Amino acid sequence: MLAETYENVCIADNQGVVDASDVIFLGLMAEVAPEILGAIRFHSSQRMITFMAGATLEQADAMVRPARAVAIMMPFPGISKGGTPIMMQGDADLVGEIFGSRNSIFPLKDAGEMAAYLCAQAVLSPVARMVNDASEWLGARVSDQAQGEAFLRSLVASNLLDTETSVLIEALNTPGGYNQRLRLHMETSGMRKALRRGLTELE
Repeated sequence: MLAETYENVCIADNQGVVDASDVIFLGLMAEVAPEILGAIRFHSSQRMITFMAGATLEQADAMVRPARAVAIMMPFPGISKGGTPIMMQGDADLVGEIFGSRNSIFPLKDAGEMAAYLCAQAVLSPVARMVNDASEWLGARVSDQAQGEAFLRSLVASNLLDTETSVLIEALNTPGGYNQRLRLHMETSGMRKALRRGLTELE
C-alpha cells in the first residue's frame, strides 16, 4: 500500500477526505454513486469535478448537495504526464486552473455535446488496434519489433497533432502511393461504414 511505502501518505475514510477538501473529484461508477455519496456529508462551499461517464453534470450535482458539481470531465491516462486533451463541460476556469498548464482543455456547451464526444473518443482504441496490428506485421519482417512500433506511434501522433485530418489525407493521396493504396483498400473493405455504424450504436 502507498501508506506503507511513503511516510507522507495517509489513509482516511470518505468523510475524512471530503472534510479536508475544497475541490473534490468524483471517480465513482454511476451505478453505485448514489449509495456512496448519500452516506457523506458535504458542505455548500465545496465544488465537485465529476469523472462519471454514466451520469450527467446535472445528475452528479443532485447527488452532492449542498455542495455543487461544477464540471464534468473525462481524463485520459496521459493526463499524469501532461499533453493530453481534456473534454469537459461546466466550469472551464476551475478545470483549467488545475489541469490547463500541462494539458489542452476542450470546453463543451452541454450534456448532448459531452455524450457525442464520449462516443467519438472511443476511436482511440481502434486506432491503437490498427497501429498494434501494423507493428506486429512489421515486426515479423524487421530485426527490432519494438523500434518498429515506436516509429509507427511517433508517425501517427506527430502527423495528426498539428494537421487537420482532411489536409493530411489529401497530402498522403499521391496516386498509386503506399498510403493511398492502403487507405482505398481499407475503405473498400468497409472501414468507414463500420466506424460510423459503431459510433451510432454507442450513441
